Amino acid sequence: MIEPRLATHVRIEALKRLTAASGGFATIIAKGDPVSGAILIARTVRGQDNALFELFRGLDGQAEWQEVWSDDSGSLARQGSMDEYVERRRLRDADLWIIELDVASRAQFNAIMGQTS
Repeated sequence: MIEPRLATHVRIEALKRLTAASGGFATIIAKGDPVSGAILIARTVRGQDNALFELFRGLDGQAEWQEVWSDDSGSLARQGSMDEYVERRRLRDADLWIIELDVASRAQFNAIMGQTS
């Protein structure tokens, strides 16, 4: 049996509202399928400390945000530039949503993410 999931556009609205409520800015870069599109989040901490996150489901069905690209050159997630990663990802999934969250700190970002998984 397939478990019901939250529609993507609802999750996007939650991300926008939670970011605004914490004093940050959320910008939709690309719209995807409103019901079942995947979400790629571009994190920016005061214009720096960039990273990309995507929601993955584990074998137990639980959703978890995972870092897929990071500005940190020592990160295992870093493969080329952020723009290159996004372009490769968009080629594989035309229904992908991309939203940028510009926040004051990583702690603020982690709090937002914890409320939307």
